[in-house]
This record gives sequence, C-alpha cells and structure tokens, in this order.
Amino acid sequence: MILGSGTSMGVPTLGCTCRVCTSTDLRDRRLRPSIAVEWTVNEKEHRVIIDTGPDFREQALRENIRHLDAVLYTHSHADHILGLDDLRPLTFLARNEAGEKTKVPLYADDSTAIILERIFDYTFSPDSPYPNKARVDLRRLVDSVDIGGVRFVRVPLMHGELEVAGFRFGNAAYLTDMNRIPESSFPLLEGVEIVILDALRKTPHPSHANIEEAAEWVRKLHPRVAYFTHMSHDILHAETEQELPAPIHLAYDGLRIPIEI
Repeated sequence: MILGSGTSMGVPTLGCTCRVCTSTDLRDRRLRPSIAVEWTVNEKEHRVIIDTGPDFREQALRENIRHLDAVLYTHSHADHILGLDDLRPLTFLARNEAGEKTKVPLYADDSTAIILERIFDYTFSPDSPYPNKARVDLRRLVDSVDIGGVRFVRVPLMHGELEVAGFRFGNAAYLTDMNRIPESSFPLLEGVEIVILDALRKTPHPSHANIEEAAEWVRKLHPRVAYFTHMSHDILHAETEQELPAPIHLAYDGLRIPIEI
C-alpha cells in the first residue's frame, strides 16, 4: 500500500500555486514517501512499514494502521525518518506471541542508524529520562531480514553520491530515492514482477531519476507492472499517466497493489 507518493516537500508544496498544487484531483495530493507491506499467515495479520516520514501520523490514521511488526529505513533524509516519534502509541500496544509487552524492531543500515540515534537521542539513549519514549529496538541491517515469514532483502542504490537501500520482498521491490542502480544490485532484482520506483519529475535531477530515466530502469528490469513514486509538483497525475507506456503507472496515496510474498 502506498502511504505517500510525494517528494520531500510534499504536494501541494508550501507557497506554490501551480496547476498541480491547486489540482482538485486527489491523486495529485502527495504526502511524503512511505509504503506499508501487508500479508496474512494463519489468520494473523502482518505489516511492515518502509520509512516513517513527517506525514506518517496522518498516513496511519487515513489507513487505520493499528499495529505493525517492524519498520525498515531506506536512508536518513528528513522526509524518510522524522515521523519515527509517531510510532510511540503503536509501540505501546505491541505484544509478542505470548501476549507480553515487546519492542517494535526498526531496521536500518549503520549510517542511517547512527543518524536516527543522534536525532532521536531521547528515544535511543540508555540514559534518557523520557518516560514515554517509543518502545523500539534499533537493529543494524546488512543484507536481509526475515519478518513474519517474509524475507526483506536490502538492495543497494545510489541517491546522488549517497548509498541508500531499496527493498525486495516476494515478487515486488521498492526502489525510492535513487538515480542509479549498481550492477551488483541487479541479481537481487532478478524476476521482480512489481516494482515501485523513484520518478521525481520530467527534467533531470542530480540525485533522483526523472520520468525518462525511471522508464529506462523499467525496461531493464522487465517487471509485469511498474509504479512511479516520490513525485514532485511537476507531475500532473491524469496528464502524465496518459503519456506513460505499458506497463508503467503513477502511484498515488492510498493505492493498494496486490503482491505475492
């Protein structure tokens, strides 16, 4: 499920009166980028969130998110992490299989984890006196992690000069905030059928794929269907959707995409 399909400034963008920011098409309202991966095993519902940006609270309320198994982080930029504190009420409700209180695991690579620990020192510091801090357990992610019987594989991507993480899960992959896929990452994406990937705007950008570049990645990956996300106010949904070749579509907030995991 697409929680947010927008870029770091969101759409509408503050102070802007362009045709996208003033559009009445709800698909042109884009909160900061995040997704939820949901599945059911033996009647038990599982949910993993990828990135908690500044809009996470609003996204969780909109989609009636009341529990989660874990959170994965792609990188440490503000539009992907600043909603971490909004996890607090959900973590207060977290229970293990025995019904006992437990911490919600957060997974991030080392560089991202260091930034999270710095910004949210009151959450992670063992010396923090804050009594109502989020009940979370920050864990370093190197290659992959199994959550609820599903393996989430970290896919290294380049976001300008910064290495960030995409994730492969089942027949799907989420590749946000990138303008280059290293050759060594393509084997991790072999056979992917559904791909959600960065397509910031129509013109070039130094650290994000534009529409043309993202379409080239789709041609190289050969998925059954692709969805563009992390879109700026340069992209009018209805108009751009008509311009895209099969099998590409534009994502939008609240979109549910069936996958096999």
